[in-house]
Parts: sequence; C-alpha cells; structure tokens
Amino acid sequence: MTPATSFAGRNVALFGLGGSGIATARALAAGGATVHCWDDNQASRDKAAAAGLQVLDLNSAEWSAFSALILAPGVPLTHPEPHWTVVKALAAGTEIIGDIEIFFRERAKIAPGAPVVCITGTNGKSTTTALIAHLLRSVGRDAQMGGNIGTAILDLEPPAPNRVHVIEVSSFQIDLTPSMAPTIGVQINLTPDHLDRHGTMEEYAAIKERVVALAEIAICGVDDPWSKAMADRRRASGRELVRISTGNLPTGIVARGGMISRMEGGEEFVLASLRNVSSLRGTHNAQNAAAAVAAVLALGMAPEALQRGLDSYLSLPHRMEQIGSVGRVVFINDSKATNADSTRGALSGAEGLYWILGGKAKEGGIEPLRSFFPAVARAYLIGQAAELFASALEGAVPFDRCGTLDVAVSRAAADAEASAFPHPAVLLSPACASYDQYRSFEHRGAHFRDLVAGLPGFQPV
Repeated sequence: MTPATSFAGRNVALFGLGGSGIATARALAAGGATVHCWDDNQASRDKAAAAGLQVLDLNSAEWSAFSALILAPGVPLTHPEPHWTVVKALAAGTEIIGDIEIFFRERAKIAPGAPVVCITGTNGKSTTTALIAHLLRSVGRDAQMGGNIGTAILDLEPPAPNRVHVIEVSSFQIDLTPSMAPTIGVQINLTPDHLDRHGTMEEYAAIKERVVALAEIAICGVDDPWSKAMADRRRASGRELVRISTGNLPTGIVARGGMISRMEGGEEFVLASLRNVSSLRGTHNAQNAAAAVAAVLALGMAPEALQRGLDSYLSLPHRMEQIGSVGRVVFINDSKATNADSTRGALSGAEGLYWILGGKAKEGGIEPLRSFFPAVARAYLIGQAAELFASALEGAVPFDRCGTLDVAVSRAAADAEASAFPHPAVLLSPACASYDQYRSFEHRGAHFRDLVAGLPGFQPV
C-alpha cells in the first residue's frame, strides 16, 4: 500500500466503492485522512462498511467541510452530464480528483523523481504496460504495475528511487489527474472511443495528450494523425521525444517485418526479433512492443537484454491469447478487441483465419477492416451486430449467422479442421462490446476458453 500522507488531517469525500475506491479509501485512512465514503449501490456500501470504512450519505453532507472529492473514474465528470457528486463539489468549490492524482502528490512528497511510466492510447494500453513491467523484471528491476490494469495504484508499494511504477491510465483517470508528470509518458495510438464521456474527438485527444505533454520523456506513436500531431507539438516544445511506428521513420523505434529496430538519421540498428514471440502476434502488438522497448531503453535497460525478455513474455488473458490447439488448428482468444481498430492487428499478416465476431457494435462497424478481409477464410457472426456485419461481409467473405458463441466455436473448429491451410486459426476477435450477451469482455473470453477446452482432442498451450 501507498499511504496517502499528503491528505493527513483532512476531511475528504470519496464516491465509488469498487476495488480501486476501497483501496483509495484505505490508503487515505492509513495516511491520516478522515474519509467519508458513498456509492449509489447499496451492495457496494455494505461491502465498504464491512471493510471498516466510514460510509456517509453524501447527498445530505456538508460539502464545505470536504477538502476534496475523490471520484471513481467510471463516474461521469462532464459528459453526458456531471454526476450529482460533481455538481455538489463544484458548487462548494471542492477540488475533484482521482486515485492517480493522489499517487502523484504522494510521489512529490516522499520521493520526487522516483521513476514512473504512464501508458495510454485507445488500444494496446494493457499489453504495453504488462510488457514494460515484464521487461524490467526480466533484468531484476522492481517494477510495480497497476492503475487501469490489475492492481489499484494505491495498493502498490510506495514510490522510491529504485522502484519503477508502470501505470496504465485511461482517459477517465487522466481527466482526474491534473498534476500528472511522469518520468516517461507513452501515447500509443488514438481512434474514436468514449465520445459519450468526452463529448468530442478533440476533447478526447486533448485529455490523452496530457500523458506526454508533461512527461520528462515522451514516447509517441505516429501511425495515426491524432498521435502524430501530439508528437509534432511535443517536438516543437523542444523536450525529449521518441517516435514509434510500424512503418518508416528516419529517427525513432520501428517494428516492422518481425523486427524491432532503432532508426538514427535513416540508418537502422536491429534491436530484437518478434518472429518467434507468439504472444506478440499482429501489427498492433508490434506497435505495443515498439512502445515498450522505447520505454525500457529510456529507463536504462541494455539493448542486449531485450530479446531474452521478449521471448519470455506471455500474453495477457483475452489479448491475442493462444489458448491451445486441436490437431493443426490453433485457437486464439482476442476478446479484448472491442472495436474495429483493436481487431485490425489480429487480422494482419495472416491467412486461414476462421473469424468469430459480433456483439454490441461500435460506431463504424467493421468497414475499416475491409482491406484485411482476404485473410479471412470464413466468418461466424454472433450477437446484436450479426446483420450489420453480414451486410459488410456480403460478397467479400463467406459467413455463417451463428447467433451465439457456442455455435460459432463448433462450426469454426470443424471448418478449420477440414481446410487445406497448413496452420488454420480460429480467432475470437469480436470488434464489438460484449454487453449484449456477456457481462464483460473477460466473461466472453472465459466462455470461449471453456468451449474450446471442451472440443475433442484439445491440447492446451
């Protein structure tokens, strides 16, 4: 735990009692603050009370007594409209922050300059975060990983000069962190997402840019126009910048043709190979790997140690996760691919794909993936998006309307086994949210794993 001593002796309101909310309340209490917790959900309030936290109905509280409102990132700050706690805090002149902000204030107080890497982007944040932490640990560094992935940030060990915090940050969390100034800020890519919470693409991009704007070293993807513009502005500021790409760069870190290289004035220096790293398949993972390599090199990792670290990396659950095989057919769980852009990498550089997709469609559907359709041998449609996706695939890719995942897995497995491809793959990469049929992408991915494990002849990885 990181006790939040910067709030010692102060009264704070905290709204949102999920895992990170309870962790934040405990850290504040451990640091000497008086924390008044609330949640609109009774079960969450009961859980907090059982954990020994002080639960206070913030509807009737005296807001002028609070020095801060600590808001859970899932609670609307501005769009579609401010949450009622935000309205009350603004009326009382109470600052509104999140747990990442508390961490940065604690760092400034107890260990200024302690290394912190913050990673953001529309897609690939979790893989990049996990890979950075893994590479650092592979050479014996103390890497604390958390934030929007796994462990709540205040449940991690406190900042220290010999400890690196590797933190995934979402746009919701960034919006609640006004003093974010990491040692290294990583912006991977940007495509439209969460516009219901940010209003416009311009506002979404501006929030993401904060991660690199105030970092000591900025690592920025340049394969999309929004991120490239961020990199250009950073360069214009005169502060240190490393560009990353899966294409051509005169200077920076590139991942292409299965290799990661450093480019210096147009000259290429190969750093490592991804060709035998099955956990980093696809162009999107090449981009993630380029970002991770740039970050660990900036932290002083020796280039000759990169290959060993990459070779030992295991993919995160539900992110191009190779779960096993039946005969020569490989099964890949990419349930985390909840929009077309995150599915793009799964379809790149492959053939003989038996693609399961569908769910609750996002804006744009799968039209942005049309150039990748030739890699798909057959598609299997599930969920609410089935008819929308059938229209997009008509005449380009053979498809079955399966409705549910169990039907899709059964048909895809049989078709892949009967195919002439030497290495066919059944790929769950839905390009959709999961909420029409599942609680979350994790729930969907776990069901896929169970279904595949039940196939005759299944061999786990």
